[in-house]
Amino acid sequence: MIMTRTPLRISIGGGGSDLPSYYRQFGGFVISAAINQYVYISVNRSFLPGYLLKYSELEHVSERKHIRHPLLREALTMHEVEMPLEVVSVADVPAGTGLGSSATFLVGLMHALYAYKRQPVTAEMLARDAIEVEMNRLEEPVGKQDQYIAAYGGLLCQEYRKDDSVAVWPLAICDTALRELRDSLMLFFLGRTRKAAELLTEQKRRCECQDKEMLEGLHFTKSLGREIESVLERGDIDAFGPLLDEHWQRKRKRSLGMSNDTLDQLYGLARKDGAASGGKLVGAGGSGFFLFQTKDRKRLRDAMGRAGLQELDFSFDFDGSVVLLRNH
Repeated sequence: MIMTRTPLRISIGGGGSDLPSYYRQFGGFVISAAINQYVYISVNRSFLPGYLLKYSELEHVSERKHIRHPLLREALTMHEVEMPLEVVSVADVPAGTGLGSSATFLVGLMHALYAYKRQPVTAEMLARDAIEVEMNRLEEPVGKQDQYIAAYGGLLCQEYRKDDSVAVWPLAICDTALRELRDSLMLFFLGRTRKAAELLTEQKRRCECQDKEMLEGLHFTKSLGREIESVLERGDIDAFGPLLDEHWQRKRKRSLGMSNDTLDQLYGLARKDGAASGGKLVGAGGSGFFLFQTKDRKRLRDAMGRAGLQELDFSFDFDGSVVLLRNH
């Protein structure tokens, strides 16, 4: 049996500029942070014929082409993994919550398949393979930050260039500032999941049509990402919350589905009664998790608890995708 563990992520700044419809015109920049919430994938030779696949559903098929789960089907086809095979997926957090779960699932699956075939692999290869499946083979309207942060881990700066090349490097933040940042951030689940494709498809369409409002919003988001990099690297953690607020105020105007009256009320409650210095909805928008910065964790926790939101405690992950078990 092979088992991998791959981290989910929060976006720190620049999110949205990692989509090809934008960065192929203007270049993109994103900072992401891997967190200690994971997707686990196990791959094992099965005693039963065919492909036995266990995730939120159960599939048992005789040929790869009959697999309903598109990521599983394309990954197994890409690696030409023969049956009999059993693949099991377990996650700490549900899919569709804005933490990059589909890319995390795919990076972890790719890692497990490489290990199953006894082939060496780098984080860069894992990210590129996952991008090949999601963006090229399945033509999903996704960006690249989720695949890269899942593979590499840590707090990762990512530069997306017009020629499709990518440069990544760790955020140069000192240990003291890193601990201060970690202790100031809180995640709260809104209780609903959603599919990001509709919002991302709209962004893609508007970028390709040179929609002025969309492009100006993404220009601002990218420059804000650069400013966040500078603020965090000089250890000015208190300045991060107001920048998060600026990011959210722009992001919520990006499309009609980004926010709603309920989300706006919850955000206002966190700022007023919860003493949050800033925050934003993590992911494409519409639902999932609110990320806030605060100096008073108890006050924010109590305010969000009264509103019915559930906290997700987290820290940062610096391992990226790893093989936990290799008994093969």
